[in-house]
Amino acid sequence: MPVPSSPEPRVRFRWAWWLLAYASLALGLVGIALPGLPTVPFVLLSAFAAARGSQRLHAWLLQHRQFGPMIRDWQRYGAVSRRAKRLATGMMAACAVVMFLTAPRPWMAATGTACMALVAAWLWRRPEPPAP
Repeated sequence: MPVPSSPEPRVRFRWAWWLLAYASLALGLVGIALPGLPTVPFVLLSAFAAARGSQRLHAWLLQHRQFGPMIRDWQRYGAVSRRAKRLATGMMAACAVVMFLTAPRPWMAATGTACMALVAAWLWRRPEPPAP
């Protein structure tokens, strides 16, 4: 007697992808107003998860006026625009200053700043999208 095949993993875990997509988007939106919480990585993660769990959210993200171009550049070329790199680096620098002014221990601010410096170095190594 043949064993019934299990559902495709993409369908079986659709709810988990859906949950990850919406949770990531929520964190990204909070990151717009909360210093130190990044927006772009969470929006990119949301688009990745939505492609697997919510076609509706994925289509909305791709058509979004602010997020859409960034997501499409990442999906097509693995690229980040120079404007986004500058903005991200500036925000990380501002967050580093705030951390050094408010952290209870200097090592805490130094650790956070080192993490942001690594992210900035990785970010600036990403290619830029081709000119339109």
